[in-house]
Amino acid sequence: MDMKPDWLGFLCGHCCKPSADSESLGPHGVSAANVGVSALAQDLFHFEITSQVPEGLSKHAVSSKKAQANWYKKLLDAWREAKPPPKTPEETSRLIIQTLKGHKKADVEGLLAFYGLPLPHNLVEISAGVPPSRPQGVKFELQTLPVDAKAVADGDTITVYVSTTDPRESSSVPRDVQVAAIQRSEARAKRNYAEADALHQKIIDAGYRVLHIQNEEILARKYRIRLSGIDAPESAMPYGKEAKEELTKIVQGKCLRVLVYGEDRYGRCVGDIYCNGIFAQELMLKKGLAWHYTAYDKRPELEKVTILARK
Repeated sequence: MDMKPDWLGFLCGHCCKPSADSESLGPHGVSAANVGVSALAQDLFHFEITSQVPEGLSKHAVSSKKAQANWYKKLLDAWREAKPPPKTPEETSRLIIQTLKGHKKADVEGLLAFYGLPLPHNLVEISAGVPPSRPQGVKFELQTLPVDAKAVADGDTITVYVSTTDPRESSSVPRDVQVAAIQRSEARAKRNYAEADALHQKIIDAGYRVLHIQNEEILARKYRIRLSGIDAPESAMPYGKEAKEELTKIVQGKCLRVLVYGEDRYGRCVGDIYCNGIFAQELMLKKGLAWHYTAYDKRPELEKVTILARK
């Protein structure tokens, strides 16, 4: 029983908290900006303790209470296994649809409606999986640490970090960075935080950073990534804010696979970003928040996506 508060934190910790004084509430009493995500997390926690489904769900379902309990058991397991748990209404809808595949369409859509989540026909279709082989022109691949929301500069540029324990990175860490990381750890152990901060600044100036991830300090190398094949409006331009917010939703808190083609004139790595099997550029194009950058990218599949999005 002592573990239950932690379980609630696991379920809800990555979800946006509803704001009762700033936004209207959705049909299940949740902030309209994040309808259903926090409510479902709370209901799953409640189901784990009581084995009871929410009151009022039967008005949205055609199957029995026993069948409804079976849904919540499956969803509970799926939510636990999701890394990271869904944060947005769209991610939550996809988890429900995938988990309850094979169940009655009316029940699945009723459950989504109960939480005010997007119905299947309102979700943008996304390609599953990543390329089975490295595309032509890719020079190297990066496996990143979880991405922070603040690392998203706009709709086509993000900053990522790669652990120096990665085989590609481990042999190229500058000696002075390695020494500074050790000295910083020792300074922090002695509570000499001024010295530790000065050493960390030295590490940052060299293009690295010490990150705190799951109570562990990780020395990581910084990479600025320019998403290949698309162009998005700058933050100050019309729809620039929406483009940045959408890319943030796609990558926040997730480890990315980046296929790098080269560098641009600003020193950024130009590459394709895959996130939980989703091709980030494709999703940005399908949502109409970026356009195909045909001056530098001739891939017909991206042009096709752009044409469909315009239609």
